[in-house]
Amino acid sequence: MPRTARDVVFVDGVRTPFGKAGPKGLYAETRADDMVVRAIRELLRRNPSLPPERVDEVAIAATTQTGDQGLTIGRSAAVLAGLPKTVPGYAIDRMCAGAMTAVTTSGAGISFGSYDVAIAGGVEHMGRHPMGEGVDPNPRFLADRLVDPSALVMGSTAENLHDRFPEITRERADAYALRSQQKVAAAYAAGKIQPDLVPTAVRSAEKGWGLATEDEPPRPGTTMDDLARLRTPFRPHGRVTPGNAAGLNDGATACLLAAEDVAAELGLTARMRLIDFSFAGVEPEVMGVGPVPATERLLARNALTMDDIGLIEINEAFAVQVLAFLAHFKIADDDARVNPWGGAIAVGHPLASSGVRLMNQLARQFEERQDVRYGLTTMCVGMGMGGTVLWENLNWEGTK
Repeated sequence: MPRTARDVVFVDGVRTPFGKAGPKGLYAETRADDMVVRAIRELLRRNPSLPPERVDEVAIAATTQTGDQGLTIGRSAAVLAGLPKTVPGYAIDRMCAGAMTAVTTSGAGISFGSYDVAIAGGVEHMGRHPMGEGVDPNPRFLADRLVDPSALVMGSTAENLHDRFPEITRERADAYALRSQQKVAAAYAAGKIQPDLVPTAVRSAEKGWGLATEDEPPRPGTTMDDLARLRTPFRPHGRVTPGNAAGLNDGATACLLAAEDVAAELGLTARMRLIDFSFAGVEPEVMGVGPVPATERLLARNALTMDDIGLIEINEAFAVQVLAFLAHFKIADDDARVNPWGGAIAVGHPLASSGVRLMNQLARQFEERQDVRYGLTTMCVGMGMGGTVLWENLNWEGTK
């Protein structure tokens, strides 16, 4: 029989502090699946009115699905987190947009009526599983000239984007990166970021057991002179540096989604409403422009313009990618709507987990900005894609 679409809401979201990938990073001796488990358990702890058996699905993303990120991590993490064994789960991969896709896929299932409540998130332990580990690209990609060789190296695609937009200079990218560092430092000082962080047990051979309570990557003392001295690893005399790009990081995220009527029934506080989403493909050689067509389609489908969007959380894989997006929509580099609390250049980008970090921050900002009705979470995706999600602020003054 015909089904009527239901409204889907974002109830809550958490994440582990993000760490630097590598043998000296926060999570060098921590399993990826244990990070996801920590996030799921915290969601349940923060929402005690939710009976665990009411969770209908657990969707967890990982880009490199092997080792402690394998074994259908959505299902294995659900079992490890103590959810009833009747709760199913699955793994998902859309590279950087993995967690974003976990949310949109689960949200679509809720809207359709297949689920009432779902947990969605992502994890990436880039220290244990470097980007591209075990990948075997089909030789036809290059032999048939389907893509340029640079398409397989994300840093090189960012250099290509600089070529396409020569007005986006290294200095302009560095200036954007510096603002990201400064905004994250200011947000930390104001206590904006900490509420979403789940203290996570860590250990190392040198220090023994400890507790990760804040992000490891930020460099609050960064200056333009510091950034100007950095090398360009992807091209001699290039423009992409470790200072104006996100680093290699470890971390996990998870969020709780529900049908709006079910959230009310269970006494869960809905924080924002999922309105629509869009994914789009672009030339893999310039994957950083992916958010542009994804956002254009989304706005057109909902009869909106960028003037209707009061907050934009865009993943900062590379400064040039953000700046290309802003330039296309005629948004100033320092527009106050964009990443008010900073972004991945400072806080880190553990690939498949980052989409939910954007959503967490947008939900928090919505609570403070009752004058804002709509917000976007958007990101570029490896191999030439972009994804954008449109959210409505449930605290918007127009609803009162």
